[in-house]
Amino acid sequence: MSQQPQQNKKMVIKLVAIVVAMFGFGFALVPLYDVFCDLTGLNGKTSNTAAIYESVEVDESRFVTVSFITRTNTGMAWQFAVETQEVKVHPGQMNQINFTAVNPTNRVIVGQAVPSVSPGTAALYLNKTECFCFEQQILQAGEHVTMPMRFFVDPQIPKDITYFTVQYTLYDVTSAEQQVALNRG
Repeated sequence: MSQQPQQNKKMVIKLVAIVVAMFGFGFALVPLYDVFCDLTGLNGKTSNTAAIYESVEVDESRFVTVSFITRTNTGMAWQFAVETQEVKVHPGQMNQINFTAVNPTNRVIVGQAVPSVSPGTAALYLNKTECFCFEQQILQAGEHVTMPMRFFVDPQIPKDITYFTVQYTLYDVTSAEQQVALNRG
């Protein structure tokens, strides 16, 4: 009869070990997924650094249509919009799109825009030379700003990609400490 409690104890230990391993794997998935997306260009993640526009040869034989979408994350009070929702560009041609943001609140808010591209493979060919998404934006109460995004589509973009969408999601990243410091200053 003493063999049954011993087997139960071993089973409990195995189940606890499985639960701990599953939790650890779940916790590690986010950084692993980010690395996977960076390596493969999947999920439409774009570079967080400015591209350098050097004498890139413009491919005037074709157009790529780039559509822009803006949204604010839940809890972000800003009004956020793009001035031009869609442009047709020649690969290699430098372009500028302006975005506007308004802080209609009575407090200072720090915002961070996060871009994504669909289809995800097009993200590899979107080169931003200037973008408000590279740094956090601070808007005073009632402030209105125009934020440029300068970009070019790499001429090496596959010919079957003739259309892609760039979506910017704006997040409120104001910490409690920042809010106190910003309201004092």
